[in-house]
Amino acid sequence: MTRAVLSIGSNLGDRLANLATVVAALNAARVSPVYETAPWGPIAQDDYLNAIVVADAPERDASGWLSFAHAAEQAAGRVRDVRWGPRTLDVDVVQVHDSAGAPVMSDDPALTLPHPRTSERAFVLVPWLAVEPDAVLAGQGTVRELIAALPDDERNSVRRRDDLSLER
Repeated sequence: MTRAVLSIGSNLGDRLANLATVVAALNAARVSPVYETAPWGPIAQDDYLNAIVVADAPERDASGWLSFAHAAEQAAGRVRDVRWGPRTLDVDVVQVHDSAGAPVMSDDPALTLPHPRTSERAFVLVPWLAVEPDAVLAGQGTVRELIAALPDDERNSVRRRDDLSLER
């Protein structure tokens, strides 16, 4: 059994419905509240809806989680023509734990674990803390400490949307 922390985001089309497709595909998932955030990167675009999904799967290893992420994005019509551009669905494998509960570490360019720059991204850390208050980003520290170390404007850019829900 492996456990994955997946960051999901959408800023094109029915953003909430796009996120819900990931949750629906993972039966035993725990899901954070939904947050709205400004886009990250140099491309002007609409705001994202973001959430974190924590899921277990006996049949998936780390590369299986990456395959799941790519299949979900493809099913949502994701187009990869501009780096950091708008997306119908973005699914990032943030962290994977093996069957013994140990974090999987990888520096493979196809799947770097934990996901690079997670420690700098409030749109990942804030929802993760909401669903796992004791979360630890492997090799970097507790999610709570990482959030506290972010600049105020980065933390404040993540707005919880209590009017939206991914709960089933």
